[in-house]
Amino acid sequence: RLIEKPKEMHNNLAVVGFYYFKRSEDLIAAIESQMEQEMQLKGEFFLADAVNIMLQRGAQMRTQRVDIWLDAGTPEAVLNTNHYLLDHGKSNGHGSIEANGVTIIPPVFIHPEAEVCTSVIGPYTTIGAGCKVSNAIIAESILEDGSQVSNVILENSLIGQAAAVTGCPNSLNVGDNSAINFDGRCR
Repeated sequence: RLIEKPKEMHNNLAVVGFYYFKRSEDLIAAIESQMEQEMQLKGEFFLADAVNIMLQRGAQMRTQRVDIWLDAGTPEAVLNTNHYLLDHGKSNGHGSIEANGVTIIPPVFIHPEAEVCTSVIGPYTTIGAGCKVSNAIIAESILEDGSQVSNVILENSLIGQAAAVTGCPNSLNVGDNSAINFDGRCR
């Protein structure tokens, strides 16, 4: 039986949010049953309850040990997870590199389809596919695919997909498909 957000720990097992179901039809049926019964916790439906319905109906599960559990539940946790991944083989920036007005301070990951010019990138920065970065200093941050950042200093920031940021913030979390322009408004 799975327990979502337990108040007390009776074992050392945790669900890390990865499941494999051989028959998706069984999961869909359990979710429909869960919704019909209005099985909720604090007004939310949780997958754990649907899985418990499947177990009651005879489904069998097994656990799998994982070496590391990386959280992504808060902006700070996402940045910490990025830090870990870059330290453990996901970096593609090796050594301090300076070319075309770009200084890279590893570890960083810059997608091959990203365009970066006249900027300082890193440490602990990930720049996704299709990003455009110019005249920026970016550290300890993640730029999702297609985001555009210019004339800005960012640290400990999350910039969503296809978001655009221009100006002078220092720490910023911007959702997908957003545009923020701080030019002329910062001192």
